Amino acid sequence: MDRPDIPLNALRVFEVAMRQGSFTKAAIELRVTQAAVSHQIARLEDLLGATLFQRTSQGLVPTDEGRLLAPVLEHSFDAIGRVLDRLHGRRDVEVLNVGVNTTFALGWLTARLDGFCAAHPEIELRIATNNNRVEILREGLDMAIRFGTGGWTGHETVPLIEAPLSPLCAPGLAARLQDPADLGRAVLLRSYRNAEWPQWFAAAGIPAPPVTGPVFDSSVALAELAADGFGVALLPIAMFSRQIRQGRLTQPFATTVPAGHYFLAWPSERPQSRAMAAFTAWISGACRDAAAEAGQAGQAGMGDGISCARMSSGAASAQSRSASSAGQRD
Repeated sequence: MDRPDIPLNALRVFEVAMRQGSFTKAAIELRVTQAAVSHQIARLEDLLGATLFQRTSQGLVPTDEGRLLAPVLEHSFDAIGRVLDRLHGRRDVEVLNVGVNTTFALGWLTARLDGFCAAHPEIELRIATNNNRVEILREGLDMAIRFGTGGWTGHETVPLIEAPLSPLCAPGLAARLQDPADLGRAVLLRSYRNAEWPQWFAAAGIPAPPVTGPVFDSSVALAELAADGFGVALLPIAMFSRQIRQGRLTQPFATTVPAGHYFLAWPSERPQSRAMAAFTAWISGACRDAAAEAGQAGQAGMGDGISCARMSSGAASAQSRSASSAGQRD
């Protein structure tokens, strides 16, 4: 096959600019000037006889030709990187970059990572946490663990863990909550998804009181405030089982509302590498095992906070109603 006479450096600059979505950010990553990036892109477009980006007031918008070229270059540079790693003494080591929702990272993943590392010493796992807003290609990631309802355009997904929401608070505050109506006298900490508390009260079978507590975009921050006694937070209980076991948080009522799942996602255009396939198999199996253990503990009356929680009258049937949508809450 004839090899096109295209400078490798220009192709590399295009791949970074495409991933970053900005000549300025590409210049920072490549440690060159923005003018140098612009020059390389213009040179490449001239050699190819095709426009790769449209320059707009909103930033770079790739053309059809740019979108066609980008995944081929990304896969090629990844393959080159793996070979160079081996030549530099890192034989059979494959780097896997995974973006992870912070709540999932702290509440579930970190306690189990040693199992993956022990099973796969040939994979160097690099975790980048985020608040659930992640662009896999642009951030140089291979995969991401996200919270929501799935169905993200252009992505393959594997459901991992369902994350129903339920009130959590400090034990001292929980002792004063004998009925869901008592929550009307407490500070109700909120995420920016305004429908969450009204949905929970509907599941509990009572009208929702005015919810005027502080608003946060992080479940971790909400949990810390709740543990410090500042108020009651509506949280994914599966992600805060450690704090419940430690007695820092208590689930005063067993009523839950579905909010979505945590998913493992990766771009549809990217074939799974050996490391991606290994991580997918491992985390899927670990989540199934964790769900089975939680089910057994719940049947034995030893669930994370479930056994001491109070179920309001009529809530058992109401809590099965599904939330209409899931946002980007961390």
